[in-house]
This record gives sequence, structure tokens and C-alpha cells, in this order.
Amino acid sequence: MSGATHTRAVVAMSLGGLLFGFDTAVISGVTDALRSNYGLSEAGLGLAVSAALWGTLVGALFSGAPGDRWGSLAVLRVIGFLYVVSAIGCAVATTLTGFVAFRLLGGLAIGASSVLVPVYIAEISSAKRRGLLVGLFQFNIVAGILIAYLSNYLVAQAIAPDIAWRWKLGVAAVPAALFLILLTGLPQSPRWLSARGRSNEADRAAVRLGLDAIPAGESGGTGRLDWRLHATPILLAVAIGLFNQLSGINAILYYLNDIFAAAGFTGVSGDVQAIAIGVANLIATVIGMGVIDRVGRKPLLIGGGIVTAIALAGVALVYMGAASPALLLPLLILFIAAFAMSQGAVIWVYLSEIFPTDVRARGQAIGSATHWVANAVLSFAFPLIAQFDRALPFWGFAAAMLLQALLVWRFFPETRGRDLEAISADLTKRTIA
Repeated sequence: MSGATHTRAVVAMSLGGLLFGFDTAVISGVTDALRSNYGLSEAGLGLAVSAALWGTLVGALFSGAPGDRWGSLAVLRVIGFLYVVSAIGCAVATTLTGFVAFRLLGGLAIGASSVLVPVYIAEISSAKRRGLLVGLFQFNIVAGILIAYLSNYLVAQAIAPDIAWRWKLGVAAVPAALFLILLTGLPQSPRWLSARGRSNEADRAAVRLGLDAIPAGESGGTGRLDWRLHATPILLAVAIGLFNQLSGINAILYYLNDIFAAAGFTGVSGDVQAIAIGVANLIATVIGMGVIDRVGRKPLLIGGGIVTAIALAGVALVYMGAASPALLLPLLILFIAAFAMSQGAVIWVYLSEIFPTDVRARGQAIGSATHWVANAVLSFAFPLIAQFDRALPFWGFAAAMLLQALLVWRFFPETRGRDLEAISADLTKRTIA
């Protein structure tokens, strides 16, 4: 029974990652329909598409405190309900205002998921398998993106064009409902219960989840995220969230078709490009998950930073005319693969490991919110900079990745195979007020 409960908990949380990826990508298949059905200008379309991104930022910023107060699991049940309401609401919305409101709800769910799902998985996982199990969240984000592309294609083939876009959006209610069902009956994190002095409940939860023992809660916790106590993990969280986006990953994915078109690939299908990049992303994510608990977090970040820098510099050289345009797709695939095996595999794992239990969700929220703010800023700035110099953004991304490799080598502690309590004890600076 205990093994089955633990497996169901991991599957449920991983499904939260799939919803994250699906809801993020599904909008790509309905932009034309939104434009025609709501009579949108380009600015109106931008508002409709970006609503989820702003909701994501809000969800990431403000889900940490309730997660620490009521437990990640309790808040995730609310998040599952928001996913269902968002999917159905977007599918049936008759006005732009309604559509934007429901997309905003979906964004709130995505942002909160990026904080609370890794926290819960980390707290119910053994030290030797934590990287793999938390990494399932990232794998399912990638899988959710691919499933959204496939779902959009299948719905378009099966449903009349005038209503197909509504079905594309509404399909997300199915995995969202499954997510809610799987959460039913799961216990709260034993670590969270123990940190709040609920030792009997923690013991029962540990038995249900098949955990051998509950580590004693960290002593001296105040229940507040405090710069004096948590400066080191806060800085690490901001750094890994920031560098994740300074790699250029989302800016490149958002503007992939423009990137190819600017290099003269007018005859290359956008669908084929997306599939090639998406498959490379998925395969590399699986590899990263397989080695993160053996190789460690630091070597992946350092090695990935160097390889991504090389690939990005190669792309810049293509735009400068110093390298053949035929190298563009291989270089971008190399970049995506290196990113997925390093930053992609590590970010959510590392963020879930470096804060004490009593502030873990709020700490995760800092890293996640940094990630989403940088995503919004860079995605806005990329086309503005690229219109003056196509190579310049890629030189900037390459330089950032080399800087990341240096900073990780010099300052980041390795967390592989260590108990969460030992990690936070090393990183938490305790001073007398």
C-alpha cells in the first residue's frame, strides 16, 4: 500500500508538470481563430496570448506563502480546480474579456504549480532519487508541450474548423480532472507536518508513503523568509532562475520561426522545425533525468553552460555571415539538447533542495518568479534588439552561459545525495537578532 501511495503521489505531481506544459503551448494552435472570432488586432492578440504569462508570474509570486502555511498538497488541490475552470472557461468564452480572465486563471495555476509541485515531490523523496523524481516535473512539462501540439493537430482533423479551437482549449480539462482525482486521499508532506510539530500525523503520512524515517525538522526555524538567515539560498535561487532565462531558451522557442526565416529558411516548415526541436528537448530531458543523481547538479550546470555557449556563439556567427546557414538547425538542436540536460533538468530540483522546510515553498517562489520575470522581459526585448543586429542577442546569451558556468563552479554547492535538512543547515546563516 505504501509503495502504491508514493507512486500515485509522484504520478499526480508529475501530471501537474504536464498541465503546465500543455496549457503553456496549446495557445499556439488557436491564435488565428482568436483573431477572427474576437476581431482582434495584433495588440489584442498579444493581450489574449500573454494573459497566461502574467497570471503565471502572479501565481509564482504568491503561492509560496499559502504553500508553507497550509501545505503544498492542500494548495495544489485548489490549483487543480483552477486548471479545470480555466480549460472549460476558455473553451466556452464568448467575449475577449472572458477569455482573458480564464487564461489568467490558467496562468495562476501554472505559476503555482512551478512552485509547489517540486516542493512536494522533494519532500517525499529519498536523497538518492530526489533528482530523478523532481526531474519528472520538467520531463512532463516538455511532454505536455509536445502533447499540446499533437492534440491541436488531432482536434483540427476531427472537428469542424469553426469550433475546433474551442475543443483544442477544452481538452485540457481532462488531464486537469485526472490531476484532481489523483490528489484525493494523498497525505500531506511528512516533512511539512513534522516542521509544524504534528509528529503523529507526520509518522502516519510517512508510513503511507513508504518513507523509512522522518528527519527531525530543522531547529531554529522562524517560519519567515529572512535575509539574515536565508541570504545564501535566496541568492542561489535568484541566480538559477535568472540564468535559466538568460540562456535565451524561451525567447528562442517563442520566436523560432522568425529565427529560421531571418536566416533565409523560407522553405522550411515551421511544424518540422518545432518537431525537431521538441524531440531533441524530450530526449535530452530524459538523459538529464537519468544522470542527475549520479553526475550531480554542478557538473550538469557547468558542462551545459559551456556547450550552450558554444552553440549560441555558432548561431551568432551564422547571422554575421561567418558560418553557413545550413548549420543553424544543428546548432539550435545542440543548444536545446545541452539546455535540457543541464538547466532544464536541474532548475526545479535545485530550487526545491536549498531552503529549509518551514520556508521551502516561499523560497521556491523566489526562484520561480525570477524565472518568469526574466522570461517576460527577455521575450519582449529579443525582437527589439534583433531588429538592429540579429547576432547580438545570441552573443549576449552565450556570454551569460559562460558567466553561469563560472559562478556555478565557484559558488554553487553540490546537493546530490544529501538530505534536505543537511543542505539547508549548510546554507542557512543563523545569526542573533
